[in-house]
Amino acid sequence: SAAAVAAGFSCLDLGNDFAGSIRQPAHFCGVYGLKPTDRRISTAGAIPEVPGMPICLRQMMTVGCFARSIEDLQLCFELIAGADPCRPDVPPIPLDIPTGKSLTTLKIAWSDEWAQVPVSAEIKSAMVAGSQKLAAAGANIVRWCPPDWDFSKIFVLYGRMSAYVNKYAQPIDIYNVRRSVELLWRTATQGEKQLRELGDFSRFLPELLNPSLKGYFQALTERDRFIAQMDAAIEPWDVWICPVAATPAFTHRPAWSAVDLDGRSYPHVVANGAYTMPFNLSGQPAVVIPIARTLAGLPIGIQLVGKRWREMELLSIAREIDKIVGDFRYPPGY
Repeated sequence: SAAAVAAGFSCLDLGNDFAGSIRQPAHFCGVYGLKPTDRRISTAGAIPEVPGMPICLRQMMTVGCFARSIEDLQLCFELIAGADPCRPDVPPIPLDIPTGKSLTTLKIAWSDEWAQVPVSAEIKSAMVAGSQKLAAAGANIVRWCPPDWDFSKIFVLYGRMSAYVNKYAQPIDIYNVRRSVELLWRTATQGEKQLRELGDFSRFLPELLNPSLKGYFQALTERDRFIAQMDAAIEPWDVWICPVAATPAFTHRPAWSAVDLDGRSYPHVVANGAYTMPFNLSGQPAVVIPIARTLAGLPIGIQLVGKRWREMELLSIAREIDKIVGDFRYPPGY
C-alpha cells in the first residue's frame, strides 16, 4: 500500500499496524502514515478472524492509512474512524477538536535514538538536522525520553501480549507451525548477541505453547500500567518526535532475517520494531513524516507520537512540523 501511494498508483490506501506495519512502510517509501489510537477504528473487514475461530486481535492491532499529504491522512481518518456494530468494542468517542497551537507555542519532546538500539548514522543525522530546523523556526524542542525508559522490559511485555493475542489468530496447521518456528529460530540466532537478547521471541515459546488465562490477565494488567505510565509521561508535551526504525529500507531477504547496519548485524525485530512496538503496547497514535533521503536515495521518516484519542490534534501538529522539516517528493510526472 505504501509503495502504491509513493508511486502514484493511489492517492490513499489503508494498512494495519500491530508492530509498525503502517509506520515502517511509510518511512521506507517516503510517504505519510497514521497509526491511530488503539480501538479508534474498527478492524472489521480489514483483519478477519480465522474461519471457525474467535476474534483474537483485540489489543494492539490498529487500522490506519497512507497518503501523500497530512491533509489526505486527515480526510481518510475522518471517514473511517468511529464505532462499528460489527466491532462493538470500538467506543463511540467523537473526534477531538484541535487547539490550533502555532509551532512557536508547541512543547516538543525529541529523541534521536534510544541507548539500547542505535539508529543508522544517516537517520541520526537527519533527526538532528530536523530538530535544528524546528529550533531555528522558533519551536520549543527539548531532548527527552520517558523516565526509566527500558526497551528490553517494554519488549518483553509486548512479546508476551503478542503471544497471547496471536495464539488463535492464524490456522494451526503444518505450514504456520513451521513458519513460526523458522521466525523464532532466526530471531534467536541472527544478529549480534547484545541486540539479539533484546528481541529474542523464543523466550515466549513456553507461554505460546502452553498459554494460561492467568498469564493473559497478568499481561493485560501490566499493559494497563504501562499505558497509564505513558499517558502521564507524555502529558506535559504536545508531541514526542522519535525515529521510526533503526534502518532505512533494506534489501529483500527471507522473513525476519538479520539486517546489516553501519557494520553491525541487527536482528530483524530490533532493527524494524524497536521504535514502533512500544506505541502499539501503549496505544498512542503516531504520524510518520518523510524528512530526508540517504546518500543512496532512500527515504527517511520521523515518528510523531501524540496523546491517546487526540488524533486531530496530532495531525494539526504534524501539519505545522511538516512545513519546516517535511521532505515529501512526488512521483515522476506529478
